[in-house]
Amino acid sequence: MIPFAATARYDIANYLSGLFTVYIVLLFIYILLNIMFTLGVRPPYSRVSDAILGFLRDVSEPYLRIFRRFIPTIGQIDLSPMVAIIVLYVVRSILVSAIRG
Repeated sequence: MIPFAATARYDIANYLSGLFTVYIVLLFIYILLNIMFTLGVRPPYSRVSDAILGFLRDVSEPYLRIFRRFIPTIGQIDLSPMVAIIVLYVVRSILVSAIRG
């Protein structure tokens, strides 16, 4: 029975790591799209692109807003997304290693 418990813990740790990875990728996509918009690249209006951008904004902004309260912008550069992604990597490594044992 013990080998199955170890396998279940390993699977849960992999699943949690995958969730963190997906969220980090969503944050990267949102940040890249925001950079493109500030440079003047705009996609043509369509319901699909509006839905995708709305989804990315709704998923990413609440987490990024936490860091934007404490980290001021330096000129035009917003460092809060970098700090937010680093925090996600650290939390992921701590949680996954704690679950794997």
